[in-house]
Amino acid sequence: MPPIELPPEDRRLSPFTGWTRAHWEAAADGLLAAVRHHAGPGHALIGLPGDRPSWSGPRSDGLEGYARTFLLAAFRVAGAGGDDPHGLLPAYAEGLAAGTRRPTAERALTDADPASWPVITDRGQAMVEAASIALGLRITRPWLWDRLDHDVRERAGAWLAGALHRAPVDNNWWLFPLTVGGFLSEAGIDDAAAEQAVERGLARIESWYRGDGWYTDGRPRAFDHYNGWAFHLYPVLHAHLGGDRRLLDLYGGRLAAHLDACAHTFGADGAPVHQGRSLTYRFAAAAPLWAGALSGHTPLAAGTTRRLASGALRYFLDRGALDAEGLLTSGWHGPYPPMVQPYSGPASPYWASKGFLGLLLPPDHPVWTATEEPGPAELGDAVRPLPRPGWLIQSTAADGLVRLHNHGSDDQPADEVLPDDPLYARLAHSTATGPVLDGPPDNHLGLVVGGALTERGPIRPLGAGDGWAASEHRPRTGGAELPGVVVTSLVLAAGAEEVRAHLVTGAEPGTEVRHSGWAVASDRVETSVAGPLATATATGPDGGRLVSLLRRADGFSTAATDPLPAGTAFGAVGAVPRVTGRTTGTATLFVSTARLARGQAHPPLTAVEVRTERVPEGHRLHVRWPDGGRHTALLATGSVTVHRED
Repeated sequence: MPPIELPPEDRRLSPFTGWTRAHWEAAADGLLAAVRHHAGPGHALIGLPGDRPSWSGPRSDGLEGYARTFLLAAFRVAGAGGDDPHGLLPAYAEGLAAGTRRPTAERALTDADPASWPVITDRGQAMVEAASIALGLRITRPWLWDRLDHDVRERAGAWLAGALHRAPVDNNWWLFPLTVGGFLSEAGIDDAAAEQAVERGLARIESWYRGDGWYTDGRPRAFDHYNGWAFHLYPVLHAHLGGDRRLLDLYGGRLAAHLDACAHTFGADGAPVHQGRSLTYRFAAAAPLWAGALSGHTPLAAGTTRRLASGALRYFLDRGALDAEGLLTSGWHGPYPPMVQPYSGPASPYWASKGFLGLLLPPDHPVWTATEEPGPAELGDAVRPLPRPGWLIQSTAADGLVRLHNHGSDDQPADEVLPDDPLYARLAHSTATGPVLDGPPDNHLGLVVGGALTERGPIRPLGAGDGWAASEHRPRTGGAELPGVVVTSLVLAAGAEEVRAHLVTGAEPGTEVRHSGWAVASDRVETSVAGPLATATATGPDGGRLVSLLRRADGFSTAATDPLPAGTAFGAVGAVPRVTGRTTGTATLFVSTARLARGQAHPPLTAVEVRTERVPEGHRLHVRWPDGGRHTALLATGSVTVHRED
């Protein structure tokens, strides 16, 4: 348990997590008490310890420490109706005054000027932090902003207004001037520019809306947690705080649609799916759940909302997210530097403050008073297609695992090809595994060309439906496509079982093809190979076992396991099963069966019956599941057709 003093559990009100509003308040108080010791002169810059500053420099990192913890303090005090027994707001008011006295260059930090904030520049990090400060000021206005001296309001307003006149990064950053504009417009500062910033931000994100509650983050196919903790959160909060019913109906409706899917991505242990960038924000994944309850736009029962949100917060606090001092570390469970993006500094994890949005709901709100209800992953086995992002969500009630099969999110820009980012490019992600960031890739299909394994590159979705998702990619090596080579990929899922099929066309006959399964990691990992089956088993400190199975079914000739000495975000060491084969002609179908499961007994993978046949239209795949259900699929180059029979 973390170095936070928590009240006793209440298993009557919260049978799944034991946590109530009092636990959230205690967690917020503990987090804020720990960072307070690191405030600099005037409380303007909060420089947290760490040997990995962000690329913006220490002054920006200190502003980040102020802004992101202020947001948490704002939720805590506003949620208590202005009651502030720990003196949080006076300290942050002092920081606002000191930080805006003489704004300076972002990277400059000297003993002669130890308190000033960076000026807001085009695409500068200060623009991001200005949004957290503005949102905190908007929420706490009666108890902080309205009590400031006139000259401090003038200086702070002028500093914030810089966000209205500078260019953001062309992605979710458009929401930061929007958020600043929402506050400044209400405060009567630079009104015209503030309103224009709101209008520009809403117009820009509209171009990225793909329907059914899904936005892509600037790039053509960048789907991740930013949907929840940015694209839905800021517009809904802006509309809610401003009482704008028109905007709230629009963006609240989109949020509700997103939550209908998002709720399925939390495991029974509280873990969000480990996919996408900025994962060190951890329980910020709970923010859209609270936003739905706050705005009245959610398909979830009040007890389900709290169960999912409390589960997420407790998941991380129970697994070492805090260090001995009570500070959030840069990582997933504990520190894990390979996962942290270069724009993140020691205080970046405190964007997790968004996960405390629920404190704005009064204590007598049903989300706090209703009995916890199970989350979707606990109600029964489910396989849910999400065509907009190109995902297939597979969950199993027996072990509470959630798996995300990815046939649509690659985070590749429109005008260039970047190396694969494991946090996006993998064929699958889950709540219990992390992609391999240092070692052989997991959940990957690659050709071996010149001794190197090809990358996936941009993904072209081919659809997602009842128990399936498919995509096409053109393998790359050294940033260049292999001429004429196309891989058409299909996943079929039922219960805990997976069938993975890849049609490779255009490759030289005899080209080696490697396909890997789920990478498991912990303190202790065991592997085995028995004929066509490769197994990797991770045993946790509590004795729990996470098992990854991969079995060759067609096209592949050998099975093996690869060690992962550097582990993943889930453990210090790991292993990943792999199957290998070779192309035999202009078009070769490779099929394997896979499973990721915790502990409990399952039938052997041979219980999944797989049969393939070559037909004039391409390759036909027949699958019979252990429960008697069937899938039939036709794969041709860049085309997949699937039928399901129960």
